[in-house]
Parts: sequence; structure tokens; C-alpha cells
Amino acid sequence: MDLHDFKDVAENYDRYLSVMYQDNDNHDGFREFYLDLARKYGAGGVVDIACGTGAVLLYLAERGIDVDGTDLSEEMCLVARKKAEQLGLQLRIVPADMTKFHTDRKYSLAIIARSGFMHLPSSRLQRDALLNIRDQLTEGGILTFNTFDPNPALQAEMMKTGPEDYSFRLEYVNSQGQREKIYNAMTYDPCSQLMHGNWKFETLDEAGEVIGERVRPLLMRQTYRSEVFLLAELCGFQVLDIYRGYLGDKENLSAPNDGVNHTGNLIWIMQKK
Repeated sequence: MDLHDFKDVAENYDRYLSVMYQDNDNHDGFREFYLDLARKYGAGGVVDIACGTGAVLLYLAERGIDVDGTDLSEEMCLVARKKAEQLGLQLRIVPADMTKFHTDRKYSLAIIARSGFMHLPSSRLQRDALLNIRDQLTEGGILTFNTFDPNPALQAEMMKTGPEDYSFRLEYVNSQGQREKIYNAMTYDPCSQLMHGNWKFETLDEAGEVIGERVRPLLMRQTYRSEVFLLAELCGFQVLDIYRGYLGDKENLSAPNDGVNHTGNLIWIMQKK
């Protein structure tokens, strides 16, 4: 299981992310970014893959975009459905594996927001996902997802740590009104390119004493730009654009360079050939 498969994580996901991103937000402007894409490419329908608790899905739907949602985590889907109902939205939100899902329709735009693609732990599964998503797209349909440039210095640091070497990440108030502290412990395997470890949640009483603890696993794969270009070609896509973050700064596709690291999101825009 992964971090996002747990009920307690799904119920508190929005709460701790709002704290996580309040000072250092690699997702600044991300909902507006996807709304612009949906208005440009989504006339034939949009599917939000790995939709989580619906941050992008609900934002698009509230603005009149024809959008469906899928996520591997049933718990995340349950939270997204509840939020949609509270907003008076009738949406199709279904648990689904991005390597296998299919519906009774095709889409002109598929979105994998935040880091959903990075949770595929092997190049084979990445290929399977891209091939499957391609089958769900209309002719000339668009797929977007994000990666990060792997940073050798950070990789070296993570190779020195283990899944129990926790560092404090943040404090927030959970869905029960209790203070919780979150700690991360991540390690990196350069052979598999996998980051794996644990998130530890400590629940505090009014005096700040720990009264409960939960440990949840996390697994993500670091993918280099050269791999993404090869995957796109292998799976029948053409890379149209790469954005450095959600504020409109584009990469130069005529000179892609794995040696230039970008600390934030790289957002890939691909078209089905």
C-alpha cells in the first residue's frame, strides 16, 4: 500500500497540504494552469487521473468543464465524491489504476496533476500507463503530467538515510480537531531510481504530548528528462511543451538538457500522434 491508500491520510490530505504549501509552494497557480489547458484542449472532455481529493477536478467542474475523475485510492475517491456532493456537482469519480482504466468515452485532455505519474515505480508501469491513456484519448488528444529533475546532491543525501531516519515536516490540525505533527523519512536507490520511506503522524493532546502515532509508506520514482522523451516516442506521443512550474515559463525543446536541474515541477504537454 501507499500513503494515499489510507483512510486517515485521505481525510486529512487537504488539511496538511494547505500547510505544506503555504510558504514553499511548487504548485503555485496549478489549478489555473489546468483550467487554461482544459479551455484550450478539453472540448472533447477531460479526465483527471490520480485526482486525489479533487483539487483540480472540482475546480474545473465548478467552471463548466466536462470532467471525470479517477484515482487508484478508493479513500481519495470517497473524499472527492463527498466534496463534489457538497458543491452540488454530479461527477463521475471512480477508483481506477491508470495503467488499466477505461470508460465508455474518449477524452481530448488527460491530466495527471501534482506528482501522480511519479508514483508509478517502474519504467514498465510508466509505459503501460502511457499506452493505456493514449487509448482513452481522441485523435490528437493531449496528456499532461509532471516530473522533477533528479538532483544528484539530494540523491546522495538520501542514499545516506534509512526509512526510520525521520525529519520534522510540519504541524497541522487534523479532521478531528487535534494537532498532529508529520515527520518524513526517505531513502534513495540509484539502481531502481526509487525514493521510498515512511511518513509518521504523531497526534498530540492539549499539552503537546504524543497520544497516538501512525506510520504510512511512500514510494516514488525519479525519472530523467531523457527517459520521458523516450517513453513519449515509444508510446505514440509527441512532446509539445515543457513548463517549468505553473506560471508559464517554457523550456526550449530544441535544446533539452538533463544537466540543467530545475527544483520545481516540470509539466509535460504531449499530443497523441
